[in-house]
Amino acid sequence: MDKFRMIFQFLQSNQESFMNGICGIMALASAQMYSAFDFNCPCLPRYNLAYGLGILLVPPFILFLLGFVLNNNVSMLAEEWRRPRGQRGKNPAVLRYMFCSMAQRAMIAPVVWVSVTLLDGKCITCAFCTSLPVETLGNSSHPGLSQMEMKKVLARIPCKEIYDGQDLIANEVAVRYLRCVSQALGWCFVLLMTTLAFLVRSLRPCFTQAAFLKSRYWSHYIDIERKLFDETCAEHAKSFAKVCIQQFFEGMSTDLAAARCHPPRKAPADAGDTIEKLLGITDQGTMNTALKSWHRCKPPLHLHPPALPHSNGWAGHEQSPPHHPAPRREVAAYYSHV
Repeated sequence: MDKFRMIFQFLQSNQESFMNGICGIMALASAQMYSAFDFNCPCLPRYNLAYGLGILLVPPFILFLLGFVLNNNVSMLAEEWRRPRGQRGKNPAVLRYMFCSMAQRAMIAPVVWVSVTLLDGKCITCAFCTSLPVETLGNSSHPGLSQMEMKKVLARIPCKEIYDGQDLIANEVAVRYLRCVSQALGWCFVLLMTTLAFLVRSLRPCFTQAAFLKSRYWSHYIDIERKLFDETCAEHAKSFAKVCIQQFFEGMSTDLAAARCHPPRKAPADAGDTIEKLLGITDQGTMNTALKSWHRCKPPLHLHPPALPHSNGWAGHEQSPPHHPAPRREVAAYYSHV
């Protein structure tokens, strides 16, 4: 159990590297999925385009959503976006930085899928085989074929075993043409994504260095604050459960001692230390109020706030007005009478 805890703590402390590794694994998995995928074009005019574009676009969208699902910061971003303003304001630049960081990692696997699909050429061949320039590549003056019949013949180009339009256009010529177009689009897409990644990763901090540093700092702060809050809540819950169980068994021991005339056992020596870890929150209602107050009005990011006489304002209590000292003349008159 301790080994799993150490592994979990290591992953938490190296979350960014871990997420980069996960995105890389998803990218390799997407390429392997496509290579193992059994591509079967329907070879029908009405369904070729939908099937080809569906294979090209739907799996990347699913992989993009999986990239967000596997990122632990999605819930943190949603919580920070939806929480009430309270005593701490919300910076839209920090939210944009968090979303862009997650989107960059989630885009790796979809980009790999689209690149591999375009370079392979099967989807484009299936989707746009009915749009071939027959007058350029084949025999546009083929007798006895209407426009609809010609589309039916062209739709069978990806299926060599049932293609019967060699007199209209050779199957090898059509496949080579569409695959060449698909590979050209694939390399253009790779170049575009690489250039865009270079601009985002390299040039953005150069133009807005101060805003970039502030957004990155407060993004890390929100992440660390949430982790520390969860750890504190877990420690409090453990101490609270321990005290409740000890009190239960002490009560049972007292009842048994009263029934059998046996002296009750003493409480363990560490009971006082456990109670101190509760920080005064020793009932369910107070804990619920503390959790609700943390969500609604987080404390301001100021380590030296002015001293408050009665409460710290986290539970919705009204702050009492500050005490103003008496004027100097009144103090002097008081001492003159004395």
